[in-house]
Amino acid sequence: MKSKAAIVREAGQPFHIEEVELSAPKADELLVKIVACGVCHTDEVAQQQFIPVPLPAVFGHEGCGIVEQVGSQVTEFQPGDHVGISFGFCGECDHCLSAEPYICDHLNEINFGGVMADKTKRISQDGKEISSFFGQSSFATYAVVNQKSAVKVDKDIDLTLVGPLGCGIQTGAGAVLNRLRPKFGSALAVYGCGTVGMSAIMAAKIAGCATIIAIGGNPKSLELAKELGATHTINRKECDDIVAKIKEITNGGADYAIDTSGVSDFVRKALACARSGGTAVVLGATGDLTINVQAELMGEAKSLIGVVEGDSIPKLFIPKLIAYYRAGKFPFDKLITYYNFEDINQAFEDSHNGKVIKAVLKM
Repeated sequence: MKSKAAIVREAGQPFHIEEVELSAPKADELLVKIVACGVCHTDEVAQQQFIPVPLPAVFGHEGCGIVEQVGSQVTEFQPGDHVGISFGFCGECDHCLSAEPYICDHLNEINFGGVMADKTKRISQDGKEISSFFGQSSFATYAVVNQKSAVKVDKDIDLTLVGPLGCGIQTGAGAVLNRLRPKFGSALAVYGCGTVGMSAIMAAKIAGCATIIAIGGNPKSLELAKELGATHTINRKECDDIVAKIKEITNGGADYAIDTSGVSDFVRKALACARSGGTAVVLGATGDLTINVQAELMGEAKSLIGVVEGDSIPKLFIPKLIAYYRAGKFPFDKLITYYNFEDINQAFEDSHNGKVIKAVLKM
């Protein structure tokens, strides 16, 4: 069938919306009419080829929409269902069978290798195949996705809100609620006040952290962080020694520190501001990092860990986040600014420049 999709053909080039051919869903797949899709930093790093997804490609991995067609082996969904779409995984490796799809043995291949779980492609143009992304490629009017990656949601919730839950929001919230599971009354510092960082802040409030410190460079975002649950904020552009300030606020160091920026220096600061026995978490796509293991890690029995997709099982975790939202405990809608699909390049520019926190494209 025909679909409109935003294609990137060369590293760093803008998105071009063009007509493509989309294959019919296979036995375990769904055809979804995309209603909206979040713009995520991971799309940008793939566009820039920091993550070398084979080009040309259709990115977009925070899609949501309405099921139009189901494959012969699909029993959970039917046409008309509202769904959010999350990351791809094989469902067959040891990790997947142990309810750890976020560390699937084939996670990178399925999400960044340009192919679906069965190693084939669904998108083409003039007879030439185009790479997929995260098993969905939701910067498009239609997408074919595996039933494992789709999450059914109630029809009374605004469907355009659901997309960002599939990656950025569940990454930040899940890092806190699923992986760290902070002790009640503990202290947590968050570097970066984008979607992932704000989600971690809201989750820390839900978890009962007594001290929640937001570190960022945008005064407007820092004010919103306080509204969402931060007890303290630090403007990195105005503070000469962020680590010392965090140690002052926490009387010795944070129990947990999360970096969402992907900037190596802030990862190192996150580790440095953690108290003895504390944990620093890396959530952003980060390059090389040099530390003195004895002085910065081992000597104080700290942990430095990477968390993928918030250690989330989307079919279980996304409904929990929606329940928190309905209860007024997780107001993630305050992060979202909507754009028309045709304005995708502007949405990326505004996201990159910090003008908006979470851009969401409406198809």
